[in-house]
Amino acid sequence: MQYSAPATAFPVLRIERRGISARGSFAEAQASYLRPDPRLVQKLDDLLSKKRIGVVAHFYMDPELQGVLASCKHPHIHVSDSLVMADRAVQMAKEGAEHIVVLGVDFMSENVRAMLDVAGFEHVPVYRAAEAEIGCSLAEAAESPAYRAYLERAHSRPHALHVVYINTSLRTKALAEGLVPTITCTSSNVVKTILQAAAQVPEAEIFFGPDTYMGENLKALFTSLLDLDESAIRALHPAHDHASIRALLERYHYFEEGACIVHHMFGEDVARRVREEHPDAFVTAHLEVPGEMFRLGLEAQRVGRGVVGSTSNILDFIVAKVKEAIETGRGDRLEFVLGTESGMVTPIVRKVEALLDEAGRAGKATPTVDIVFPVASEAISTTGEAALPVVPGVASGEGCSVAGGCATCPYMKMNSLRALMDIVERVGEVPAESLSGLYPKHYDEPVFGRSAAELGGVPILHMRAFQAEGKLPPDLERAIRGPREANAG
Repeated sequence: MQYSAPATAFPVLRIERRGISARGSFAEAQASYLRPDPRLVQKLDDLLSKKRIGVVAHFYMDPELQGVLASCKHPHIHVSDSLVMADRAVQMAKEGAEHIVVLGVDFMSENVRAMLDVAGFEHVPVYRAAEAEIGCSLAEAAESPAYRAYLERAHSRPHALHVVYINTSLRTKALAEGLVPTITCTSSNVVKTILQAAAQVPEAEIFFGPDTYMGENLKALFTSLLDLDESAIRALHPAHDHASIRALLERYHYFEEGACIVHHMFGEDVARRVREEHPDAFVTAHLEVPGEMFRLGLEAQRVGRGVVGSTSNILDFIVAKVKEAIETGRGDRLEFVLGTESGMVTPIVRKVEALLDEAGRAGKATPTVDIVFPVASEAISTTGEAALPVVPGVASGEGCSVAGGCATCPYMKMNSLRALMDIVERVGEVPAESLSGLYPKHYDEPVFGRSAAELGGVPILHMRAFQAEGKLPPDLERAIRGPREANAG
């Protein structure tokens, strides 16, 4: 279904209890995948169950693929952000999964492989969706000479801590750990990580990277805390106040040459149009989007009408607002601006549909929920196929439009439904070595006297300990406080 609006308006996917509808070709392309062929769903379900295959996928996955996965009943399918993907893969192995397919970019499959190895599941094979490299512009920025120079700078500072975004390769993590005490982070825990590090080791110099937009946005976020009263700051972290936040800002650094191409074009023009065309909307913004969109989200968050954070934070915010509208009976229509990759719409639709259906069955009034894609309507390409004539993403393959906005990741879209079906059909039917091109890279080369895989796993384990205990692990704290060995040669 479609509903009308000015031709220049942002694409919108409308969710109602009676169904979904779309405005604009981009939204129509997203919507077309949400009702997959049940025969295909059943075939995939049967193969996954018979061969005991687990699937972990990122929120930014191809909407066609997400639509099928969300319709399957196999218990070992999980779609989430990159941190939880590895956790769930380990849990699947514990519950009897004999193979794991990772639908994401290469650093995600590397992280899954590393965490399975640490958990004692070295025998469980992990498969990527393509033999070709499934890259990431952000991860590649961390492989550059400029990032090595950034790490050398951190190495030269006493009491340095490197907080590295998990969206990087094991080799990057290994090189970093060899130079500077390093802990990985995700967009959902980076604020807590930095605040805790500054509280636990007040003299620490904190170097964040490689995501420049996230680095800038974190600085803006910490600066904004100075506008709050001290009780509000302590509610965020009990050890902080105005003085400690000012001290943190003096010792906080971020890499200035790294960006995700997906978030790059959520820029000034898009933010202006959101302000003008959707003044009453809730605004969601990923921590990786440029400053203009981030500031818009931050402003909205301060008055309870937005959220800035991770993909999970965005999903949780939308779900909470829909629940609130149902319970209070207020508002006939909720509008959410989706300031992140368009693949997020699949889990959003599934969650909202379930809430509306449950409320309707209970005799409660249900709101209309609009998901606004802040991209140009022409951010699509044609397929030449009668069934699905258009798909998200312009012909260049980057999912962006020169008119503003970027909504799909070309690397994530290498994980197609066809690729997944090919893997699950071949597993157990062909010699294992014929699938070796789909294995994650092992990183066996030595880095500072240890294998890259082993050393690169250390920052991830530091993060795991932080997640479990709420503070930096003792060995990491000692490394920050103590003298650093001269590995920089």
